[in-house]
Order: sequence, then C-alpha cells, then structure tokens
Amino acid sequence: MLVWKVFRAAEWAAFEAAGETAGAPVDLADGFIHFSTAAQLPATLRRHFAGERDLVLAGVAVAQLGDALRWEPARGGDLFPHLYRPLRRAEVARIHHLPEPGADDPLPPGD
Repeated sequence: MLVWKVFRAAEWAAFEAAGETAGAPVDLADGFIHFSTAAQLPATLRRHFAGERDLVLAGVAVAQLGDALRWEPARGGDLFPHLYRPLRRAEVARIHHLPEPGADDPLPPGD
C-alpha cells in the first residue's frame, strides 16, 4: 500500500536537492509529515491545495516507513498516516505531477 505526500514545486525541488525532508511548514508546525491514502487524496487536494499548480505527488510504501508511521484521527475522524521522522527521497516509490488544479482523480489508474 502506498501513502501520498503532496509537494509544491519549490518543496519538491528542495527535497530532491537535499535527499530528505522534514516536510512543509505545516508539517514542521505539527511535528510530523502529513500523508494521505489514495482515497483521502482528492479531499486533501481540494482542502489544502485548491487552485495551486505544479504539485508533485510522492507515493511511499507503508512498509518503508516502519514504526515512524502512525495512523491518527484527523479530518472527520478518518485515520490519516503521519510520519514522525524525515522522509528520505530514496523511499519514494512513485511520482505523479499535477500541473493543473482541480483534479478529481489525481492518481493514474493502478495507484
């Protein structure tokens, strides 16, 4: 199973350059990196990234993240994956670019 992290273009470029990230400003403020499941992703994009262009979706296998990944209640009581350590670029299994805002189905088939 993959979980997905949404990056703005500048965040993605910094992640690629550094090889790891502690997350976006919201992640740093909350003390963990926010992820979404494929089912949660459309609502995450609408709620937190509405109208933004050039987003990058990074898919990471849950097994890669070990005990640092915790499933915690968030929006509407749903359990969301939260990573309590930096994410390493080598852990990213899938990358999908969203050049246009408003994607109802942000992932290609099979994700």
